[in-house]
Amino acid sequence: MRRFKQVDAFTDRPFHGNPVAVVLDAEGLGAAEMQRIARWTNLSETTFLLPSSVADYRLRIFSPTRELPFAGHPTIGSAHAALEAGLVKGAKLRQECGAGVLDLTVDDGTIFVRAPQVKLTPLNNIASAVGIPLAPGTPLARAEVGPVWVVGEMTDAAALAAVKPDMTALAEWSDSLNATGVTVFARSGEADCAIHVRSFAPAHGIPEDPVCGSGNICVAAYLRHLKRAPTAYIARQGMQMGRDGRVHMKVTSDAIELGGRAVTCVEGTIST
Repeated sequence: MRRFKQVDAFTDRPFHGNPVAVVLDAEGLGAAEMQRIARWTNLSETTFLLPSSVADYRLRIFSPTRELPFAGHPTIGSAHAALEAGLVKGAKLRQECGAGVLDLTVDDGTIFVRAPQVKLTPLNNIASAVGIPLAPGTPLARAEVGPVWVVGEMTDAAALAAVKPDMTALAEWSDSLNATGVTVFARSGEADCAIHVRSFAPAHGIPEDPVCGSGNICVAAYLRHLKRAPTAYIARQGMQMGRDGRVHMKVTSDAIELGGRAVTCVEGTIST
């Protein structure tokens, strides 16, 4: 039996944010067994904590169909699980994963990870063809941070909340760009957060991601490229799905940090 937690990331309220399944004692499991467990949990990601010779722990991240080099909410949720279980201690952690060794910090209960470098490539604005009408004159970009998101801006929060993409067309378009999906954002008009965000990945079996860490990293890189990124801000995501998460971002010229709180909703053991 192996210790198991299900953690909601980007929230401190159970059954909000974005859930990740975490297997804490994964040593001895092979990739095929990990993939089978990830299919069984049927969450967007399942993670497996392993010993590391170069970091505090090694994290392997699986969607129901494939292994991922990096993903945002699994990183935050897994760090929370490791700290809560006593596997690691302190305010500074290092995580080994497919994207390399990443630095994490804990600041008053909020876990931050310094994101891998994002590669941005401009695209022609044809998002309207899949049912996502972007703000006039705004650029569209392909952003790669492990997952690959096409990023664009909508006119306002109301337009973002109302958008209903053509999922079949969006999946085909994403595949044509070798992208995970599309992340779109808009100014919030709210005092306690700067932007609202939505992420759609039907090509990977996820019509909408409740609160997407890698998508928010890509939005931050997009805003930095346009010289519009605040040094620190909060993004809100998941309201349309009843999840309502908060994503904390820190942006400098050479680094982007993704942050969030997390809460354990399920705890027990898993048989393998």
